[in-house]
Amino acid sequence: MAVFSQEKRHPSRGSAAPQQVLCPHVAFVPGSRECIVFCGALCSSLRSKRFAKNALPTDTLIYAMLSHRGRVRRGNEDACAASLSAGAFVVCDGMGGAAGGEVASLLAAETFLRHVANPTSGKTPQARIQAAVQAANHAIFQKATQNTELSGMGTTLVALLYVPPKPGPVLQPKPLAAITIQPVPPSLWLAHVGDSRCYLYRGRMLTQLTEDHSLVEEQLRAGQITAAEAAASPMRNLITRAVGSQATVEVDVQALRPQPGDLYLLASDGLNRELSDADIATVLADIPSPPTEPYLAAACQSLITAANHSGGRDNITVLLLAFPKGIERRKPRATMQ
Repeated sequence: MAVFSQEKRHPSRGSAAPQQVLCPHVAFVPGSRECIVFCGALCSSLRSKRFAKNALPTDTLIYAMLSHRGRVRRGNEDACAASLSAGAFVVCDGMGGAAGGEVASLLAAETFLRHVANPTSGKTPQARIQAAVQAANHAIFQKATQNTELSGMGTTLVALLYVPPKPGPVLQPKPLAAITIQPVPPSLWLAHVGDSRCYLYRGRMLTQLTEDHSLVEEQLRAGQITAAEAAASPMRNLITRAVGSQATVEVDVQALRPQPGDLYLLASDGLNRELSDADIATVLADIPSPPTEPYLAAACQSLITAANHSGGRDNITVLLLAFPKGIERRKPRATMQ
């Protein structure tokens, strides 16, 4: 896992060294592969088998992430973070005076990962991701109340949590009449607040999975404005929900069922402000199958380059998550009557 505030690449590729990284003792799951690689002996006392047993197989998911300040903004108030061992991925787009936006996005990303990676025993994935977003909200709200210079800061947040389904019991052959087919349970959970988005690219089709929490989007859904008017509206940057702006926040959570070959894109609005869905799909279509981390990193760079070429008027952050072999595709579970 890595959290950066300025131009960043997936740390394993070594190019474009990050300008700011959170303290590894806070930002990494103790004992995870990322912790061991980046903290070295510093965290040797924290490594234990209890963390390793919860780690995901490294060939189940691959990802890459990249952020750029764009061509207009002086700073970068976006943040992106991932913990492969926890199956957690997040993008935030901060807002607020002075350094508030950068503080909010970094704090949200770090707090979200720290809470979602250490689940309370017995919590469901939906409860875990909800609690992690609320923890991020509380951390930002508390920091803003303690520092008047950060008053009013907040951030968007879009995140994915992958929880592999547990294998079902092996059943002995029985008459068909005695078998009930149960649907495959969801294994990917999506949470979002604000106008950062999650897209699914499947079967060469791009689908937006989130609905923007913004004034313009509400007007569009109500039929008050057209899509063309929404795209040109001066109020496009006004969001109706933000993490940290109030004591609590309403979080939209969806349960998803990923398939082999699926590609998920988390992005701040600096991407979709400059590129249409068709533009984004064109870039993703160039990723070979099966994908690899270098191919995902190249696609991240291509998306940001295209957005900057189209104007780059805002910070741009993208995170690509792929299931190259698919999670082991499970058949619907059968239970005996």
